Amino acid sequence: MKGVAKIARGDGNVALIDVSEPEAIPGHVVIEVQGAGVCGTDLHIYHDEYPSFPPVILGHEVAGVVVAVGDGVVTCTTGDRVTSEPYFSVCGRCVFCRDGLPNQCPQRRSIGSGVHGAFTRYVLVPAQNIHHLPANVSISAGALTEPLACCVHGLEMTRVEPSDTVAVVGPGAIGLLAAQVVKAAGARVVLLGTAVDEERLALARTLGIDVTVNVQAEDALAVVTGLTDGLGADVVFECSGAEAGAQLALSLVRRRGRYCQIGLIGRPIRWDLEQVCFKEIQVNGSFATLPSAWRKALRLLANGQVQTTPLISHTMPITGWQEAFSLFEARKSVKILLTPE
Repeated sequence: MKGVAKIARGDGNVALIDVSEPEAIPGHVVIEVQGAGVCGTDLHIYHDEYPSFPPVILGHEVAGVVVAVGDGVVTCTTGDRVTSEPYFSVCGRCVFCRDGLPNQCPQRRSIGSGVHGAFTRYVLVPAQNIHHLPANVSISAGALTEPLACCVHGLEMTRVEPSDTVAVVGPGAIGLLAAQVVKAAGARVVLLGTAVDEERLALARTLGIDVTVNVQAEDALAVVTGLTDGLGADVVFECSGAEAGAQLALSLVRRRGRYCQIGLIGRPIRWDLEQVCFKEIQVNGSFATLPSAWRKALRLLANGQVQTTPLISHTMPITGWQEAFSLFEARKSVKILLTPE
């Protein structure tokens, strides 16, 4: 089968390669991929800004149908519509694994970076990672469960209360999902982007986001302070993965507010750390997911509190991966799904 793979370290070095189809081994299942999302992490791997273990097929946002189960698997059967957590293996012994924090295991290997991922026809995953899609959630919508779970985990790491005003910086797929999760938590959301994001900001308004701001046309700080009696945002989620976005988010959060970094920037940046002291800001990072976030994400999808289908701007075959990556980097897409030939 063909797959889109990082074939060597260094900038670029991604190509379509042929690999053998995986076989179900004990405790694992094989999923026939019906949709795999292109993520910012895939572009970071492309540019060698995120660790990977080439040659390795990319893609960790996946949904499809179980086509084979290994010995000892009792949680699913062939024909089941599923999505999967990305962690393929963790050590199980470190303090983080023992505390139920697999995302922090130093020996973690995930599909799409450490082992073959979902930009192909079949992907092998541990059965314990499988989540069944609710009956009212389509395969394509379910392919966005992983980024949605990332956003849910951001809220798990950062307290959001119903009375809060929350600024979300960056209206890409992560920002649009985070904004919806914040709305589901009962807070008021201000979503901020630039002129190139006008279509995304318009999409946000159709999804019920309270306020959208083009920071190149409006004074973002004035808008946020005007909504909060001069205080600033109670919480900010930085989802752009850009230095300018992180600086903006820091300026928007109120004294004794909460800041959460979700977007991956891929390099060190300049950031005014003294503002954390002066404002007594609580700063959290949020990396990947925990199982608890997946359960919550799937409930949000099933209940209709979060919509993922409107975020799918393109569906393309894996042979079109170069165009997909170019559209992503040019910010001419929201979420692109790749499908097998």
